[in-house]
Amino acid sequence: MPNSREEHQLRRMIFVGTGQVSGDPDLAILRLGVQTTGEDVTKAQTDNAMISQQILESLRQLGVTNIKTYQYQIEKIYDYENGQRIDRGYSVRNILEIRTTDLGQVGMIIDTAVANGANVVDFINFEIANPDTYYQQALTIALNNAFQKAKTISASLRIMFNPTPIKITENTVSPSPFSPVFAARGEAYSTPIEPGSKQIEASITVEFAY
Repeated sequence: MPNSREEHQLRRMIFVGTGQVSGDPDLAILRLGVQTTGEDVTKAQTDNAMISQQILESLRQLGVTNIKTYQYQIEKIYDYENGQRIDRGYSVRNILEIRTTDLGQVGMIIDTAVANGANVVDFINFEIANPDTYYQQALTIALNNAFQKAKTISASLRIMFNPTPIKITENTVSPSPFSPVFAARGEAYSTPIEPGSKQIEASITVEFAY
């Protein structure tokens, strides 16, 4: 049988603390490109290459240099009619990934690519290039949140309690889903896109002894 001293040593409170900090994105990532189709795979590839090269050259003229191939895919196209598979040729898809720190240029990049033959805009995301500073702030808030919970519960239970953490575990937090806002405006200028703000979250589990 544990004595009263041992029972006292076994007393634990466990709380999860959370923290969140907002930051302004400073990096835009776009994935766009061209998809061509045709009965002749060589012709579909050639058409795709010509349009893709035109897109690349037009973006470089804008001063965009951080461009890489994200996906290149060739697929057979089939339709089904009355239970029969019908060969419709080939699909060639070439997707470029573009990164820029000039967020005001995102709309112009999209418009320029589309004007030069891009017919696929797969992905647009805004990120914080170096989120560590924000994450450290969120961790501090999460720790304070756990301490506040411990104090509130102990006061409600009328327990003499000086929170002493004996174990702190950093939890994995899934990134907040983010969608850029396509602003609706009347002017027929570049596609307006608003990056909004990015949420940096932290979560910890703190075990207190009392």
